[in-house]
Amino acid sequence: MKLPHPVTLQEIATFLGAQYSGPSDFPVTGINEIHMVTAGDLTFVDHPKYYSKALTSKATTILINQRVEAPDGKSLIFCDDPFADFVKLGRKYNPFMACNSAISPTASIGENTVIQPGAFIGNKVSIGKNCIIHSNVSIYDGCILGDNVIIHANSVIGADAYYFQRKPEGYRKLESCGTVVIADNVEIGALCSIDRGVSGDTYIGHGTKFDNHVQVGHDTQIGNNCLIGAHSAIAGVTRIEDDVILWARVVINKDIVIGKGAIILATSGLDKSVPGGKTYFGSPAEEAWKKWREMVAVKQLPGILQKIDNKGK
Repeated sequence: MKLPHPVTLQEIATFLGAQYSGPSDFPVTGINEIHMVTAGDLTFVDHPKYYSKALTSKATTILINQRVEAPDGKSLIFCDDPFADFVKLGRKYNPFMACNSAISPTASIGENTVIQPGAFIGNKVSIGKNCIIHSNVSIYDGCILGDNVIIHANSVIGADAYYFQRKPEGYRKLESCGTVVIADNVEIGALCSIDRGVSGDTYIGHGTKFDNHVQVGHDTQIGNNCLIGAHSAIAGVTRIEDDVILWARVVINKDIVIGKGAIILATSGLDKSVPGGKTYFGSPAEEAWKKWREMVAVKQLPGILQKIDNKGK
């Protein structure tokens, strides 16, 4: 999330009641979790396992619960609970705003776009030209849709990321301050859900088409001209490149990349990145021809075992 204007290190530290290391006028231009950071961003780290990753990331201001020396060109804010303070900053710079009408007066609706009865269009939503938003669709605050987009009934665009930190007293939510961006000529089936980014964008590329009952997790990037089959579930921070086809009930793990032009056959599960231009099948998925050979071999096992048994008699 980029801030509307730069904020100084001292301003943020004062708001949090925390001490800091760095010039008091050191600029902070955005607030992002570690997967999305760029220069000027503030991020957080609260576990020794990830200190190095945060301190060497592109982020230039880090909330941290350990007294360490600031790397060159970076500033630090020392706090007991970086997670909670990061959430406080998200609430401050991107507060929840209630909406008292089905279509917010702050939403922008393009020429010839049709909003069917029962749809909800939230605050500062932008919808392009010639779109159709069917009944009971909910588009949460700040989402951006291009031209010629179709969203079928009961889909939800921009719900919060499924992102929780486990503590002995229960789960704490990392509240989302990102959004969803849907490019031109996209069609989203009925009963789909596309979660907003934690602090960045979940993105659906030009010409991509969803069947019904598809789930897309936070900060996932889906390329141009992809086909996503019914009941597919795509975890957060995944990148699907252009021209990929996921057939029905495909499950994709988080933090992986599916290469351009890959085809994932129905009911497959991916737990690692795969190159493009190939067809995959199975759970865990492998190139389809390899998986089919394995299946043929497995079918032959009973006969092989029977022969072994007969020889032993």
